[in-house]
Amino acid sequence: MNETKLNGKSKDIIQDNISMIKEIFPEIVTEDKIDFDKLKLILGNNIDESPEKYNFTWPGKIQSIKESQKTSYGTLRPCKEESKNWDSTENLYIEGDNLEVLKLLQKSYNNKISAIYIDPPYNTGNDLIYQNDYSDNLRNYLEFTGQIDGERERESIGSKLSTNTETNGRFHSNWINMIYPTIKLGRNLLSSDGCMVVTIDHYELNNLIDICDEIFGEYNRLGIVSVVNNPMGRQNAKFFSATNEFMLVYAKNIDKIHFNEVVLSEEKSKEFKFTDEKGSYSWRPFLHDHKKGLRENKPNNWYPLYVSPDLDELSLKNKDGFIKIMPVSKKGVERSWMSIKETTQERIDNNELIAKKEQNNIVVYRKFRAQERIFTVWDDKKYNANHNGSRLIQILFNNKVFDFPKSIYAVEDILKLIVKKDSIILDFFSGSATTAHATMKLNNIDGGSRRFIMVQLPFLTEKSSEAYKAGYKNICEIGKERIRRAGDKILEESDNKDLDIGFKVFKLDSSNLEKWDPDYNNLEQTLLTNKENIKEDRTELDLIYEIMLKYGIDLTLPIEKINNIYSIGYGALLICLEDNITKEIAEEIMKIKSDNITRVVFKDSGFKSDADKTNIKETLRINNIDEFITI
Repeated sequence: MNETKLNGKSKDIIQDNISMIKEIFPEIVTEDKIDFDKLKLILGNNIDESPEKYNFTWPGKIQSIKESQKTSYGTLRPCKEESKNWDSTENLYIEGDNLEVLKLLQKSYNNKISAIYIDPPYNTGNDLIYQNDYSDNLRNYLEFTGQIDGERERESIGSKLSTNTETNGRFHSNWINMIYPTIKLGRNLLSSDGCMVVTIDHYELNNLIDICDEIFGEYNRLGIVSVVNNPMGRQNAKFFSATNEFMLVYAKNIDKIHFNEVVLSEEKSKEFKFTDEKGSYSWRPFLHDHKKGLRENKPNNWYPLYVSPDLDELSLKNKDGFIKIMPVSKKGVERSWMSIKETTQERIDNNELIAKKEQNNIVVYRKFRAQERIFTVWDDKKYNANHNGSRLIQILFNNKVFDFPKSIYAVEDILKLIVKKDSIILDFFSGSATTAHATMKLNNIDGGSRRFIMVQLPFLTEKSSEAYKAGYKNICEIGKERIRRAGDKILEESDNKDLDIGFKVFKLDSSNLEKWDPDYNNLEQTLLTNKENIKEDRTELDLIYEIMLKYGIDLTLPIEKINNIYSIGYGALLICLEDNITKEIAEEIMKIKSDNITRVVFKDSGFKSDADKTNIKETLRINNIDEFITI
């Protein structure tokens, strides 16, 4: 059995990328290095080596990409006192720099997130930009939040922020450097059938499209939706008064994406009055009645259909007694069917065509479903951000504590379209937590079990603001309180007693483990000092969640303490953080061991003797526990 040492680092993305390349092309590995000349040969003519080619770049791009690949030495510390329904909830609220948090989530939530919805700063010239020089992102955050270098005044802490004015020589580059690595890391977390939705206005629309096209691939762009969120228009506009913003929707893999049925307005639903197991639909003629549908324009769509005498069966093959139907109009004009033979056969197989007798003619119809047409302009009144964003906040808080929140219906409707009932939804620019509110509402409506993960940097509120006067010192306090109030309100108006309206709060911090930083002039003292490598101010719960993070375990799995052993996720992982443990601990582990246990974690300094450690390791090996981990 091998012993693994927990080093406090997050997932090594670069090494993972190398491993994936090696797996696909083992022949390009020479002495454990990638031979790019061989790779070029394998890829043949699909390599663009011309000096001039289409490329999206900006000052800082290389560093931005490198930052998205860095490991983190941070952790997420549990904060039970600020949480709601800690023991039962499966929702998460994380305070911290989103870039650093996303690095920490790479193992536990890789390929597990069904939808990401984010509303980043629009770069209007008034937005606060978190000053990050990429040298030590975690330290920057800890300084910003006043967790290191002693107590800081608000003004001193706030110096980490600045407005990104248009007079800045790198106005657009600053914003891109902020957004690019987060979107890149966010994509890693998406499931193969997952989607990312990013809202933006016209200031950075073009750059955001270029960013997402590069990270996701232009072919995975599902659409750019214009949402009319301000029907009265911006009051300070000089020329055109903007009434809308945009939602960019990207699939991780367009071949695996599936949209749910569109939720129709009351007026629109009257058109789709029939239903089957797939949802609502209306009838539309299968005959192509547009001028482009003439036979000469679509010769591949000119072929016979055959219908049984009772009209119950349609076929592309002639059968005994079947009636032949050609795509000819009532006036005798030769036209075409709406699809080629192959597609028509699929429609027949899926019960999407029907024949009806009308007067002396047999007419073929297709089922026209609501989800067949998702428009790129959303102009329903409910998307008004003032009415269903700002006013909603005012009602919940009896005060205007947050500026420019999203209409909850805009978030609801896009989530209805792209997520299943049991999805995990991530928002790493969570703001006032509209996404969390929308998730709880959806679960209440359809009985779903969707989970949310909110991530937000604790920007300080202005002393002159209503939020500050109401006691909310930073934006995270507003977001958490909104979830509490919104959840209680939903529960009051609902009979759904199983609705999850809680959330576990975690806060970004440095690792619970001290880095190995030896003084080579005094190694003896270094060894004595580092014998216990766990920081003094950290709890067992802090350690447990860091272990879960670093080994890719969902942070919402239950934790049970049996005697001196913590059982994680009904036995998926066992942790013992006791001191002076002897070989007898192995017997206790065997008593609670389940079939799926493969890993056990101990403190390296926790064994009474080396002999006890050896005996424990051997006993676990004999009992099919593969990983012996120490911290």
